[in-house]
Amino acid sequence: MRENPWFEIDDPDDEFGFDETERAFAAALRTSAASWTVPYAHSWIGRPDDDSTLLAVVALSDDHARVSLVDVGVHLGGSTVRGDRLHNQLYFLPDRPTGLAMEATGSPQELGERAAAWFEAILRKPIVRHEWEHAGQLYARRYLFADTGEGLCQSYNQNLAPKGQPKSLIAAGHVVGRGWVQTSGLDRPHRVVAIRGNAPA
Repeated sequence: MRENPWFEIDDPDDEFGFDETERAFAAALRTSAASWTVPYAHSWIGRPDDDSTLLAVVALSDDHARVSLVDVGVHLGGSTVRGDRLHNQLYFLPDRPTGLAMEATGSPQELGERAAAWFEAILRKPIVRHEWEHAGQLYARRYLFADTGEGLCQSYNQNLAPKGQPKSLIAAGHVVGRGWVQTSGLDRPHRVVAIRGNAPA
């Protein structure tokens, strides 16, 4: 297990802008995280683009495939901390809470400890990658939490997929946005690869 200095300051200038509550929260979060025995993940503390709150982030990824899976994090505002999946560029919380959402009120010490427990629980969740192949080439993959089945991210290459499959999936409604074919319409994957933790049997 590689050494990970959890929740370093992303931008040194931010640290000088933290108030006493934010500094106490960050210290409690780092103290709790120091005892974790979980697989590596990139983490940092900073502020979102609007500078409205203190922000602590953990970014989960598939390092082998160089794929970013999901960013989770907490926003501290006064005596309240809220956490959930984050926008992958702006780091805002979603308008509608997901199954990962948390919220707590209390002292900076209590909030730091609560946030740390929430992060640790997510870091311990098993993640798997489902893979689909055709003619010896990988054409689709989907990442998900193995314990809940909650999807993280996916990809689908129409050029490598079996002939006629993309049209069938689109006709069945397995498409979003500007023609992004969804892996939800595919049959059982050819392989399930463990990415983090131990998937349930």
